[in-house]
Amino acid sequence: MDSKFNKFKNKKEFVEEFKRRIIERYGRSIEEAHITEKYMVLGEMVRDYASVNWMDTKQVIKKQQKKEMYYFSMEFLIGRLLTNNLMNLGIYDIVKDGLADLGIDINAIEEMEADAGLGNGGLGRLAACFLDSLASLNLAGHGNCIRYQYGLFKQKIENNEQVEVPDVWLQYGNVWEVRKPKHACDIKFGGHVDMWFDENGKTVVNHIPSFVVRAVPYDVPVVGYDTRVTNTLRLWNAEIAPDFVTSDKLSKYVAEVDEITQNVYPDDSTEHGKLLRLKQEYFFVSAGINQIIRRHLRNYPNLDNLHEKIAIQLNDTHPVLCVPELMRVLLDDFGYDWDHAWYIVKNTIAYTNHTVMAEALEKWPVQYVKDLLPRVYMIIEEIDRRFRFEVLHSGHGDIINNVAIIRDGQVYMAHLAIVGSHSVNGVATLHTEILKNDVLKDFYMLYPEYFNNKTNGITHRRWLLYSNPQLTSLLKETIGADFIKQPQRLEDLMRHVDDPQLQQRFMEVKLERKQILADYIRRTLGIEVDVHSIFDAQAKRLHAYKRQLLNILHVIYLYLRMKEDPGFRIYPRTFIFSAKAAASYTFAKEVIKLIHCVADKVNNDPEISRYMKVVFIPNYNVSIAEILMNAADVSEQISTAGKEASGTGNMKYMMNGALTLGTMDGANVEIVERVGFENAEIFGLRVEDVDHLKQENAYNVWDYYNNHYEIKRVVDTLTDGTFSSDPNDFRVIYNELMFKNDEFYVLADFNAYKDAQERVQQRYQDKAGWARMCLVNIAKSGFFSSDRTIKQYAEEIWHIEPLEVK
Repeated sequence: MDSKFNKFKNKKEFVEEFKRRIIERYGRSIEEAHITEKYMVLGEMVRDYASVNWMDTKQVIKKQQKKEMYYFSMEFLIGRLLTNNLMNLGIYDIVKDGLADLGIDINAIEEMEADAGLGNGGLGRLAACFLDSLASLNLAGHGNCIRYQYGLFKQKIENNEQVEVPDVWLQYGNVWEVRKPKHACDIKFGGHVDMWFDENGKTVVNHIPSFVVRAVPYDVPVVGYDTRVTNTLRLWNAEIAPDFVTSDKLSKYVAEVDEITQNVYPDDSTEHGKLLRLKQEYFFVSAGINQIIRRHLRNYPNLDNLHEKIAIQLNDTHPVLCVPELMRVLLDDFGYDWDHAWYIVKNTIAYTNHTVMAEALEKWPVQYVKDLLPRVYMIIEEIDRRFRFEVLHSGHGDIINNVAIIRDGQVYMAHLAIVGSHSVNGVATLHTEILKNDVLKDFYMLYPEYFNNKTNGITHRRWLLYSNPQLTSLLKETIGADFIKQPQRLEDLMRHVDDPQLQQRFMEVKLERKQILADYIRRTLGIEVDVHSIFDAQAKRLHAYKRQLLNILHVIYLYLRMKEDPGFRIYPRTFIFSAKAAASYTFAKEVIKLIHCVADKVNNDPEISRYMKVVFIPNYNVSIAEILMNAADVSEQISTAGKEASGTGNMKYMMNGALTLGTMDGANVEIVERVGFENAEIFGLRVEDVDHLKQENAYNVWDYYNNHYEIKRVVDTLTDGTFSSDPNDFRVIYNELMFKNDEFYVLADFNAYKDAQERVQQRYQDKAGWARMCLVNIAKSGFFSSDRTIKQYAEEIWHIEPLEVK
């Protein structure tokens, strides 16, 4: 490697280079430099170091004409990259020791980095894990997303309520990105389309837009573990297209351009917000497709073999405009006829579905698509027309309305995705079965060969090796280091789970991680928690189906019972919540308020707080997850059966030795298949029970309320002033439960959940048994590494093979 970049060979060279760069960049000595300046320089050094591998990877792909995959996703929650990149490159210790010689604590520099504001929840974290696994497995797979100026929002709690403030994650810039103006392209919106025939009878299309914006890429290197393969996460920024605007309209135009890449998921409760979201989706899709085509044509004479050299994976429905956009480029810009273009599109694109809830499947009013994307809409119309014809002539005329792409004045994005793809996958075995038998059953009847399952995974590098060095070191001592490269080797731990000494040491490691979390809680919230209590954690997006409400209602039950019966006391327990509620989601925000009001009461009651604390950690993000998930004893995965597609938090807790307390939903099913019911705590209605209650219309929430004293007592606290002097504070929650017949079966599962919590408490008091159970969970967690998931995608959908970058 060029010596200019190789300043990490030893500590001495690193220190010299670091000092030199501080002087060159900021004109001041290392002693005078501010910590932000030290962070920026270190980040740049690491990025430069990775850049040599980055260049070599691109050259190998080009030279060997390797197939590449592009993962189109609205979110990539990559978290902080400094530690991750130093560890993956194998230079962490050199840097740590070199900085120590300069009197700099590496942890202080790591704390300077903001979590990248590139998403919201599980969808974005999954995409980030996939990028890590792709590079670490030497596979050419890149991300395509938007460079959001602000993250979702920073969550503050004021007067027990969520307040959203801007997440200014780019306050110090993004040290990992490289701006690439030469790859910019113009994206066209609105206006009208002119069409005519040329002298050869071919259709010529001219889209005359009313609004043009320039998409400028910022590339972030994706560094794999112990490999030179370095892929690209391309983030698109919206900038003004200089040739488009006249001075009299400049300020309005600049504002319109700016808002495209301002926020992830703009509020779509207004028409303006909806149009903005559609604009965002087309913006990053059109820019991404443009880049793929240009890059392909630098290596190949034409686009005939595009599907043989490129795979595009759509992460949910947000990037589905890839289908008509790639058709538009092939038809209008390169003169392909429809059938040839359609063959290329279908064989290039694959679709991942992430939801079983029909209301969450994206739909757009026809008028929006027509006005904003006139040419793309014409193509969607033609796809729909041809598809209807195909269905009608295959003898399934009766289902045309169920599967139509355009229906009732709406464009159904999931339908467009399936029709325009060669593969449709769910993200857990149960989820895929629900898609085939219920949500997408008509498509499954038409195209059974499209459907396949790819159970989600997590990168064990970030979620075990880097975030939990204590457990990692215990595992290395016990089973060797093979699991680092081959996570399935965690199974070797099964030979040791009965070893009393290992059980004891595991509990010591867990206590150390609990202390780290307890210190964080004391520092940020001023709450003292007992590290010897059971740490019971539920951290995920706040949504009715995830049932944070069930959890807090159970806490209320325990509180009331302890107040009423001095003879009833629980084993000490700390209930930890962390979650953001969407800005316009009133119910979810009310649940956050309820958790805080209950916490105020419980934590300030000297009689009860010895046994129970309730903690809400604000502004949940990747960095908080990294200290929360390895400290938990109990992993709350309590969604209504049949509602959670997969979940990945459940895998992170499991890998760090926590007990899953959950329903038979999403990937919980596969966790239990592996660890056995004796090493998890499963409760509540199954999918078939929920289906039965729905079909027979057999659930009446008032029966539960009237027939169970404990349930009635708990529900009444929502309106009787127990936790708030204002009786309307939790009225929305009360109404959802009692007047909308408890759509997510919270009260139906309440007693089963309460009993399961009692069993957890009994189990925890048998320390050896508890440790054994946690060790079994760790041993069986290798299957849930995203390396396994990505290998399955690579072999079964994308057909990409490992690269060798020497």
